Amino acid sequence: MTEMVYGAVPARAAEPVLPKWWRTVDKWTLSCILILFGVGILLGLAASPPLAERNGFAPFHYVQRQAVFGGLALGVMVFVSMLGPIAVRRLAVLGFIGAFIALALLPFFGTDFGKGAVRWYSLGFASVQPSEFLKPTFVIVTAWFLAASQDLGGPPGKTLSFALTISIVLMLALQPDFGQACLVLFGWGVMYFIAGAPMLLLIGIAGLVIFAGTVAYQNSEHFARRIDGFLSPEVDPTTQLGYATNAIREGGFFGVGVGEGQVKWSLPDAHTDFIIAVAAEEYGLVLVLIIIALYATIVVRSLLRLMRERDPFIRLAGTGLACMFGVQAMINMGVAVRLLPAKGMTLPFVSYGGSSLIAGGIAVGMLLAFTRSRPQGGIGDILRGRLR
Repeated sequence: MTEMVYGAVPARAAEPVLPKWWRTVDKWTLSCILILFGVGILLGLAASPPLAERNGFAPFHYVQRQAVFGGLALGVMVFVSMLGPIAVRRLAVLGFIGAFIALALLPFFGTDFGKGAVRWYSLGFASVQPSEFLKPTFVIVTAWFLAASQDLGGPPGKTLSFALTISIVLMLALQPDFGQACLVLFGWGVMYFIAGAPMLLLIGIAGLVIFAGTVAYQNSEHFARRIDGFLSPEVDPTTQLGYATNAIREGGFFGVGVGEGQVKWSLPDAHTDFIIAVAAEEYGLVLVLIIIALYATIVVRSLLRLMRERDPFIRLAGTGLACMFGVQAMINMGVAVRLLPAKGMTLPFVSYGGSSLIAGGIAVGMLLAFTRSRPQGGIGDILRGRLR
């Protein structure tokens, strides 16, 4: 209980791996993730049976799959969180190379599952979305470049990270997957800002993003349709946004009751992109606020712990992971309440989806590894090390 109140205790010398991990890991973040996964299973019990019935499966087919994928995700999360920063970076570089190649080959071997965007590889028994695995590894590689550029005589890390970001954003936009493209660009922008980017450059990049959005609107029917639907003063009640808006309105403060919601029978993506609408309808604003508080706790605690970190790579990588995690949750919930255009983005650890769950486990495992309590050398030691 003392550790939960005052934070994790620095590791002792020669401690075994498991006790050392438990002593140094951020238990509040770990607890919030476990609660979010439990909420996801609870909402899956309500949202997935109608879809299972339509597809000819057992009522809890998708819940069972979510439990399996979630168990794998939590196992991966714990394993990655036990690694040191250097081991995390090495694994991330290998993972990034594989995910980057998989993303580049999507136009040739991928499928769209009838959704109008080629984002997945179909394996028969499951599907894989490379962009989900690219995001956390991209953050680590970019943070490595940016941190290396701060060393005397270091490589042009800022230029390399920018070139890498643009290439990934272009590949995602061609799928098209503008939501993931914006998320990757946001993650890079946050890390670049922390690394010391001039404000004039960031303003110029923001202008380029607006210009690119205008071009996409004029040339992409998929993009234009979603923007037009978002800007329309009236919501078509037969669309996903219409069903979700009505469900949130019907839920009120305490919800209509467990299992009494109707939106799950109308929304094809009730168990994935619009899971928050199911939560709002059946459990009301109370559960939605609890979910928001859990995400906020994870992000704020991680950033507070990273503020004490003196290693530039750890600070940049951890900040990028925490901000992308929080913004993805904000985008998902913002779409459901019509504050943002439809993006097709999952709610981390709550929505159904194997790629999303396992990639989320990897990302949070990296974040837990970077926010573990570790001895911090004096600032004078770091300056002397740079001058040697």
